[in-house]
Amino acid sequence: MTHGYTTDTGTGPDPSPGPAGPYGTAHTGETDGTSGMPPDLPRQRTTEPAPAAHPATPAATPGKPGRDRYLDLLRSIALVRVVIYHLFGWAWITVLFPSMGVMFALAGSLMARSLKRPAGSVIRSRIRRLLPPMWAFAAVVLTMMFVNGWNPGKEDGIWGLIGLVNYIVPIGAPPYPWELGSPSGLLDVTWAVQAAGPLWYLRAYLWFVIASPLLLWAFRRAPWPTLLAPLVLTAIVGTGLVTIPGETGRAITDFAVYGGCWVLGFAHNDGMLKKIPRYVSVSCASLVMAFGLWWASGHLGADGWDLNDIPLAQATWSFGFVVILLQYSPSWRELPGRLAQWDKLVTLSNNRAVTIYLWHNMLIMATVPIVDLLYRLPFMQSERGAEAISSTYTLWMFALIWPLIGLAVLAVGWVEDLAAKRSPRLWPNGAKRSAGRQPASRAAHGG
Repeated sequence: MTHGYTTDTGTGPDPSPGPAGPYGTAHTGETDGTSGMPPDLPRQRTTEPAPAAHPATPAATPGKPGRDRYLDLLRSIALVRVVIYHLFGWAWITVLFPSMGVMFALAGSLMARSLKRPAGSVIRSRIRRLLPPMWAFAAVVLTMMFVNGWNPGKEDGIWGLIGLVNYIVPIGAPPYPWELGSPSGLLDVTWAVQAAGPLWYLRAYLWFVIASPLLLWAFRRAPWPTLLAPLVLTAIVGTGLVTIPGETGRAITDFAVYGGCWVLGFAHNDGMLKKIPRYVSVSCASLVMAFGLWWASGHLGADGWDLNDIPLAQATWSFGFVVILLQYSPSWRELPGRLAQWDKLVTLSNNRAVTIYLWHNMLIMATVPIVDLLYRLPFMQSERGAEAISSTYTLWMFALIWPLIGLAVLAVGWVEDLAAKRSPRLWPNGAKRSAGRQPASRAAHGG
C-alpha cells in the first residue's frame, strides 16, 4: 500500500497502490565511466511517515510522571528507519521494524493520556501543533511548484484550486503535478510527487485525533471489540473484498490498517496490556504476526516483501509487533547504560519529529546534485573514478542526509515551538539546562 502518494514516473496521475519512483535524481542512467552519470538509485517510497509532535510533559516529580524514555527511543528509531527506508528502498526493513505502526501506537498512548482533559481542548491543541510546521513546508513546496510553472486550475479546474485547501488543513489529499521541470534540471521531474509524499500521514493523524474521543469511549466500554475491529475492517477494505474508490478508499484503508495500533496505545496508557500474562500476549501476538507473514507471502507485490503494499499483512504484523514492544515496555525515566550516550539525539529528534518527517524526502533529493559535484573533481575524471562514485552513490547520499536534516532543524524546526506556544529554540536537545534542573534525559519535548 502506498497511500496514494506513489512516485511512479509515468505521465498520468495513477493514485493506485504501486511502487514508488526514483529519488528525484538529476540523472537516472548507469554511468558509462565518462559521462559522470550516477547509477540507478533505489526506488524511493513515500508511504511512511513520522509522528506528529505531542505536548511536552514536565520532568519527573513526585506525583507527576515524566517522559517515558523508552517510548521516546522507539520514536527516534522509527524516524531513522523511515529515512533509511526512503533512501535505500529496502523492502525487508518494513518487516524488521514496522515504523508506522509503532508511531501510531505511541501517538495513541499520548492521546489517551491527554484526554483526561476536555476533548475539545485536546483536539485543538493537537491540530495547532500539527498545522504551522505543515504550513512552513507547504509554503516552500508550493512556491517551488508555482515557480516551475504548475497551474492546478488549468490542470483540474476549480477542483484543483479547491484541493489546495489540503495544504492548509489536511482533510484530504493535496494536489500536485506528476511531472514538473526538466529531465536536465537539478531534480528529477517527479520531485513534486516525492515532496508531497509525507503529507498522507498528516491526514491519517488528523483523522485519528478527531476520532479519538469516540474511540477511547468505545475502548473503555468494549475493549476487545474496539481493539480488533480495525483488523476486521482491514480484512474487508484492504484485501479487495470491498473496494472504495478514490481518496476516500485510501483514507479508510489507512485508518483501518493503523487503527489497531492506535487503540493499542490506549491499552498501553490504561494498563490493560500489563494485566494480561506476558506469555499469553506474546504468544497471541506471535500468531497474529505469523498470519501477517503468511498472508504477505501469497500477495507479494512488485517490491516483494514491502508490507506497505500489502494492507492486511501490514496491519497484522504491526499489531503483533507493537503488542510485544509495549508488553516489554520498561518505562525508563532515563536511558540506561550505553543508550545514555544517545540521550541528546533522542531528545532532539522527539522535539523535531514533525520537521524531520516533513522535510526528509526533499532533503534526500537535495543530496543528489551535491553528490553529482564529485564527478567534477579533477581526480575523479577517469573512468575508474566515476565508477567509484557511482558504486557508492547511495552511501554518499546517506552521509549527506543527516547534516542536511540538521540544517533543516536549525532553519525551520523552531516553528514547532511556536505551534506549541513555546519560545523558539534552534537546537532543543536538552543540553542547555540551568544548575539544579533535572538532567537532560528528562527534558520535556514534543513528539
